[in-house]
Amino acid sequence: MYRTVFSSSIADIDKADWQAIVGPDYPFIQYAFLKALEDTGAVGEDSGWAAQHILVYRNERLVALAPSYLKTHSYGEYVFDWAWADAFHRYGREYYPKLVTAIPFTPVTGPRICVAAGEDETTILDEMVDTIRSAAMAQHFSSWHLLFPAKAISDEVGKNTMQRCAVHFQWRNEGYASFEAFLAEFSSRKRKNLRKEREKVRAAEIEFEVLSGHDITEAIWDDYYLFYQITYARRSGHGGYLDREFFSALSNTMPETLVLVMAKRHGEYIAGALNFRGKDTLYGRYWGCKADFDFLHFETCYYQGIDYCIREGLQRFDPGVQGEHKLQRGFRPTYTYSNHIIAEPVFEAAIRDFLGREKPQVEAYFEEACSYLPFKAQAPVPHAPD
Repeated sequence: MYRTVFSSSIADIDKADWQAIVGPDYPFIQYAFLKALEDTGAVGEDSGWAAQHILVYRNERLVALAPSYLKTHSYGEYVFDWAWADAFHRYGREYYPKLVTAIPFTPVTGPRICVAAGEDETTILDEMVDTIRSAAMAQHFSSWHLLFPAKAISDEVGKNTMQRCAVHFQWRNEGYASFEAFLAEFSSRKRKNLRKEREKVRAAEIEFEVLSGHDITEAIWDDYYLFYQITYARRSGHGGYLDREFFSALSNTMPETLVLVMAKRHGEYIAGALNFRGKDTLYGRYWGCKADFDFLHFETCYYQGIDYCIREGLQRFDPGVQGEHKLQRGFRPTYTYSNHIIAEPVFEAAIRDFLGREKPQVEAYFEEACSYLPFKAQAPVPHAPD
């Protein structure tokens, strides 16, 4: 009934067919976003991200898809498997290439496998996983990794794969009328600390502009991209995964998703944080600055985003990976998921054992993280799924 194929470029897929399945709600799976990555060389053979999109057809009609890439390294994924790759290499086996179903450089949960309305999702997922496993067993790649899917898809796929969970930090809008209403839920001491942080930025005479869509001029993109490159160079020794043309492409093709926070001091831009807006969520993605000030990063990347969500009535703010410092600023621990197939049976057994031992540690970390939240009343602590 269904057949699964692979495509080496999103340009080979009809845009209308793709969009009819993914819908408009999640910015990073939009045809325009993924095509911009390919067109500007952020992904491609030279980058170690070779497109290998998974497509499912019923007769000649596209009914499911999963943006996917053959990887020759593990950079830009944020579900860390370096130890797995090292184990392969120590035993004389090749870990790369591997197949990754993910949004490049985008560690925020969302749709990764999309199925057209009215189709048999369970059968399609089984068909897709069977095809992937067969391709891996035929040594086209060592393994498959589904990164940051929605929990429901992860659980369904998890019936035939290994599931892994991790902890990120996200802000949730409880119907706050203002930032001060949000702070009212903090304990007194932590509320005062956060106010001091914001005041420190104001005292440095730093102002903020929140720009959307076509309000972001090419000159502003130039400033922002400089900050992006400077910050990546300081942190990672390179100028970032994305080039200047990528941001212009998004500005032209999907401006409605862009929310750029720019910090200005004495009439000059000094920092910026690029966010993407979905149906009910703000996603924080790329930050950069050319001048360091106390708490500038927190204000630009977190507090301005929270303010925006409250004004716009958005339900969540997902700022991306890492950062326990987010806890005391009101970002709650949230489970994220990935799924994995390892073609080599011996290595699959070893990794399955590793994941079984890792899971209680992740749960313990989640519960400990909850104890650092700043709120006067703590919500019950949920547990990772069995």
